[in-house]
Amino acid sequence: MLTIHNLQKIYNGTTVVNLPELTINAGEAVGLVGNNGAGKTTLFRMLLDLIRPSKGEVQLKDVNVMQSDAWKSYTGSYLDEGFLIDYLTSEEYFKFIGDLHGLSGGDVAERLAPFTDLFNGEILNQRKYIRDYSKGNQKKIGIAAAALSNPELLILDEPFANLDPSSQIRLKNLLKKLREERRMTMFISSHDLSHVIDVCERIVILEKGQVVQDMQTTENTLQELETYFTV
Repeated sequence: MLTIHNLQKIYNGTTVVNLPELTINAGEAVGLVGNNGAGKTTLFRMLLDLIRPSKGEVQLKDVNVMQSDAWKSYTGSYLDEGFLIDYLTSEEYFKFIGDLHGLSGGDVAERLAPFTDLFNGEILNQRKYIRDYSKGNQKKIGIAAAALSNPELLILDEPFANLDPSSQIRLKNLLKKLREERRMTMFISSHDLSHVIDVCERIVILEKGQVVQDMQTTENTLQELETYFTV
């Protein structure tokens, strides 16, 4: 599904991402963890062709993301509020995303139904613009929009940040459900080790732009990560 070859990003002489090889297979859920400044968001921005690498390439289904837009039809993503159109209401935004993918109003409503618990009565029918929602509720809108098209690949940067504990748990359960029911491949970065382990069967640790560990999740993974980040 996703393959990285000799990917580098250099800013002002400093290498912030340096990945010789990384592969995510169709159907996998992979968690990306690392401290601030590890290069996680820079990596995601290169995956989505939002910034260009200094060297190397990202391939989705064996096609370089810089050379074709085909991947956009089967990829959903949410990195930050810059992905939103903040002068729209949530309903207008979901309709806009639905229109891009040829979805009817009924399709949009059906695909938003699994998000009811996560929305918790705070997203729809509020008669306000997205810019007037809290950061946490903006994130809920962005994640729902990213999943609206039933993408084959879902990329999320820090999805649990700014969410209260109840919303974090609801989102974790929702992502697991989306994986099971819609067979989505997921690449998720997070500082929340326990939630990302629950969602993902594989964890990649990024440090100073390089992969230092790539492990399958087990009952000991949380302890191993806590040890790694505290030593």
